[in-house]
Order: sequence, then C-alpha cells, then structure tokens
Amino acid sequence: MADRESIADKLTELLAKSKTNIGSWDESNFPAQPTVAVDGIILFEPGRIVLIKRRFPPFKEFWALPGGIVKYGETVEDALLREVAEETGLTVKINRLVGVYSNPNRDPRGHVISICFLCEFLNGVLKASSDAADIRVFSVEEVSSLQLAFDHLKMIRDSGII
Repeated sequence: MADRESIADKLTELLAKSKTNIGSWDESNFPAQPTVAVDGIILFEPGRIVLIKRRFPPFKEFWALPGGIVKYGETVEDALLREVAEETGLTVKINRLVGVYSNPNRDPRGHVISICFLCEFLNGVLKASSDAADIRVFSVEEVSSLQLAFDHLKMIRDSGII
C-alpha cells in the first residue's frame, strides 16, 4: 500500500510541475506539442481596428492584433477576452470565428496554433499594457499597408473587413 501512495504522490507532483510550464513563453521551456493562442480583430468603430505594438520579441515593435496564449483550463473565448483586456484596456464582444491558423512556421518560437475572432468594442479606454508597448486605432486602409507581426494581415484579410 505504501508503494501505491508513493507512486500516487510522485505522479501528482509531476502533473503539478507540468501544468506550471504550460503556456510558458520561455523558449527553454517551450512545450514539444503545439501551443494554442488567440488573436482578436477589434472593430473599434466602422472601418477602424485596434492594433498593439509588440513590446517583446519576436516581432518586437511590429504592429499586431491583441492576443496571447490560452491558459490551461481556459476556453479560447475567455482567453481572448482576458488578453484583450490585459493588452488594450478594452472590453469586447466576440462576433464570430475568423479562422484557425496552424502553419507550424507562423511563429518563430515554435508551433503555435492561433484561433482568431472578429470582435466589436463595447467599452473601456485604450491603454497599452502587458505585452503591448503602444496601442492605436487604424483605418482598414492604413492596416493593409503596414508590416504586421506573424500572419496577422492574413487574418484581417480573411475576416473580410479589407
């Protein structure tokens, strides 16, 4: 019986350790399996969307859609609402799924699958924080001429707003 308890204790400890590394962006701890992320195209007003300027590599100082890693036990919808609030200070409503972006080479840190949603602004004050160094509202015409991080321009085009 003591052996079973010892094995159960070790398994519990290993499981707890593995959960603390899930979603880590530290490259030395990057998981061997794909990581799930979310991105949000926020319609701030008709014809205008919110972009953040990335604070950290990769694509440091590039404009990007707000988003990030889905935490263990979190739905993708809740992850998007959390990431948008953290990075922009805004509350949004998710309108629809734009697409799932799974190219293994879309993120230089590793295989990241991103689920992109089209959202609309509900309330809040634009304020860059967390992973965002800056934040701006761009016209869709401006966006099509920007060099964006990752495959975010493809996501925006796939949404049908440009």
